[in-house]
Amino acid sequence: MDVIEIKNLSYQYPTSSKDVLSGITLTIEKGKFYAVIGANGGGKTTLCNIIRGFVPHFYKGDLRGEMLLYGKDIREWEMGDLAQKVGYVFQNPFTQISGVKDTVFEEIAFGLENLGVPVETILERVEEVLALLGIEYLRDKDPHELSGGQKQRVAIAAIIVMDPDILVIDEPTSQLDPKGTEEVFKMIEIMQKKGKTIILVEHKIELIAQYADYIFLLKDGQIVMEGKTEEVLCQESVLDHGAALPQYALFGITMKQQERDWQDVPLTEGQAITAVKNWLNDKGEQK
Repeated sequence: MDVIEIKNLSYQYPTSSKDVLSGITLTIEKGKFYAVIGANGGGKTTLCNIIRGFVPHFYKGDLRGEMLLYGKDIREWEMGDLAQKVGYVFQNPFTQISGVKDTVFEEIAFGLENLGVPVETILERVEEVLALLGIEYLRDKDPHELSGGQKQRVAIAAIIVMDPDILVIDEPTSQLDPKGTEEVFKMIEIMQKKGKTIILVEHKIELIAQYADYIFLLKDGQIVMEGKTEEVLCQESVLDHGAALPQYALFGITMKQQERDWQDVPLTEGQAITAVKNWLNDKGEQK
């Protein structure tokens, strides 16, 4: 089932003299994990803003083409209805914490309160999310006193508790250390296993290789490459478009260039180990 269809979409900000997105066409299927990659300035965040409805409801400008959510054009959605369908996690968790709540529990409950959800339901859903994401130990802490990684996990929890069908997540690990980054990706993986559709903007390509199903590569406002993760991140041309490749893919590409009987371009550590073992076994059999 397609939950998002974008057809020949272009957009220009009111203060800009040219399109920041040009001729974007893509399809998002329910329950899959999509990664949007590319160099800074390529239009990734703008694309997220359109999917979430910030364009055209908050940011005006010139929007052309179609952005359909469940078959309905984004221009026709009310923002309140959109918030229940599409959750948006910002790059900077400090901007997503409300600043008006004294505990993590209250912070996570805040969005449900605004929707007028009954108190009993709010208490139940917040407890469920705390347990699901393994952050019960934060429930009574002051959101302002949390680390960056903890704030990002609370920000994600505050979106997840709303139970949106689609999660749009814009560079959630840009300010996190490796441990915080891994924890955020584990949270995202949990949500995908629950059937949520994930759209992630991220530069940490090793983790994208490990988790994502499908890649969109943006450059200068256009999709220049797309496909299944294993099909895109094995191609050296990704580098030509300003994006990165996993270190294991670079290793595999080098081996294919140097060894005629090298078969695979691995994306992860496990795949690289298997590829080396297979290659060594084949070399041994040839002798």
